[in-house]
Amino acid sequence: MLVGVKSNDKKKLKRRLIRFAGSILSLAVLTYIAVSLITGSHTGFTRIFGIFSSGGNVELADEYAFDVGRNRVFADMDGSIAAAGTQGIQVLDGRGSEQLRDPFRMATPVIDARGGHAIAFDLGGTSARIFNKTEILASLETEGAIVSASVNRNGWVAVCTQASGAHRGVVTAYNNKGEAVYVVRLATGYVLSSVLSPDNRALAILNMTEVGSRITYYNLNSEIVDRAFDMPSKLILDLQYLQSGEVFAITTESLIVVGKDNESVEVLGYGGRRLGGYAQSDDYIVLYLLDYNVGHSGQLVTIGENKSVRGAIMIDREILSMSSGSEALAVLKSDGLALYSSALDEILTDAPTGSAAGATGVLVLGSGRTLLVSDHFAAAVNY
Repeated sequence: MLVGVKSNDKKKLKRRLIRFAGSILSLAVLTYIAVSLITGSHTGFTRIFGIFSSGGNVELADEYAFDVGRNRVFADMDGSIAAAGTQGIQVLDGRGSEQLRDPFRMATPVIDARGGHAIAFDLGGTSARIFNKTEILASLETEGAIVSASVNRNGWVAVCTQASGAHRGVVTAYNNKGEAVYVVRLATGYVLSSVLSPDNRALAILNMTEVGSRITYYNLNSEIVDRAFDMPSKLILDLQYLQSGEVFAITTESLIVVGKDNESVEVLGYGGRRLGGYAQSDDYIVLYLLDYNVGHSGQLVTIGENKSVRGAIMIDREILSMSSGSEALAVLKSDGLALYSSALDEILTDAPTGSAAGATGVLVLGSGRTLLVSDHFAAAVNY
């Protein structure tokens, strides 16, 4: 699954730790963008990756006509394609037929989807839509600016917004009908993101405090904090709930798992490398670890929900975008497209993109098809 193909900025941007800021929104947005610069997720920035191989050609097959304005971002909706842009959202099925369209304005469109549910929102704005393939489930106009949002495996949505007064942020959980079912108002720390558990019973909120990162857990049947996990002087970038109830936490130094007993275990240390990027699927995480001061040289590693390494390969080339799905891991490089299994076995090696040379993103669909996308086109590829 892709947490969006977030395309369209080819600049190489250097990441740095977020410094504490006076504005709740500016801090949250800056941290959100910092994550996006690494992952390519949730904004118009591309991922910064690298990999190597060489092989045959890819040809464009079906082209999909989207009319959602500029700054387009894309996501898989269980075989359908959702797009969000400055003028709204649109969903097309695998044949290119329109299933849904809703016009509304967004300055910085962001999309997240899992299965047949998605949310599109204006980062730093107040407008959002929760939808399935054919229906708008909720049209949101939030009080505070939207910082982030996520969808779990059952179509439940968590939305983080800026707050004023005594609170540092608000997190609202919505069920798969688009109904608000739980609200948390944080009095300490700056809310960055949140994820709902696979069983829809728990909410994990990532926020930044004066001393580091904190994950705060809530049971949706209770209004009080269930527990909190602190990492002083560390920056956690993202969270992923596992079926076991544990949580993967991607940090700038390692991948850790936080258990239900609130104890953490390092799953993979970066071993003197720096995190160049990552992508998340329902049952595995992909990490790109860059060697310091050696161009794009480094290692690509996949880790499964069982907390074991599935595969690892050395890499030495820049990657513009990456999309992970159950069928394949697609990697778009400046000189071609490569496909891998989740164990990083080669399926397609460095195939030139030909007439799609302007592609800035790649998207793996639930149907197994692979799309190349940009701000001007979206097309399936044959290989």
